[in-house]
Amino acid sequence: MKLHLTLATVTTAALLAGCAVFQPPPLAVGQTEAQVQALLGGPTARYAMPDGSTRLEFATGPYGRQTWMVDLGPDGRSRAFRQVLERRHLWAFAERAQGLTVDQLLRELGSPAERRHGGLAGGETWSWRYPTNDCLWWQVSVGADGRVIGAGEGIDPACDAREPFSRD
Repeated sequence: MKLHLTLATVTTAALLAGCAVFQPPPLAVGQTEAQVQALLGGPTARYAMPDGSTRLEFATGPYGRQTWMVDLGPDGRSRAFRQVLERRHLWAFAERAQGLTVDQLLRELGSPAERRHGGLAGGETWSWRYPTNDCLWWQVSVGADGRVIGAGEGIDPACDAREPFSRD
């Protein structure tokens, strides 16, 4: 009986810890850059925006499925923030992505998980993992001229490949 209760307690704790991972960080408009970094750590990139503000990127790495972008005003306080690697944002991005420069692409989606040479039009394919139950990642084709020529979902090669059917 005691083992059963201990197993149930451990299982419950693990499930609650797993749920905590998916909670958004407690970001708020008006936080200072230091407050944002206390929550998210150091930014993975910093971008100058056309309006003179600064965008901080907080990417979770090649296997991470979240990239938070935090916009800071001239006063150094956050004006806006969002998790950019979510399906709704990615598909809205795809509708206006054609012709964007690499700099614009980075300011919008952040650092990709992977860059692969030999894409469409002699360019590259950039890929980001994002929260999905499917074995997909978001891909953007960048032409040799450094402009986006297409965007959409693709199969994530890091997913376990199924064993081929064998007649042995």
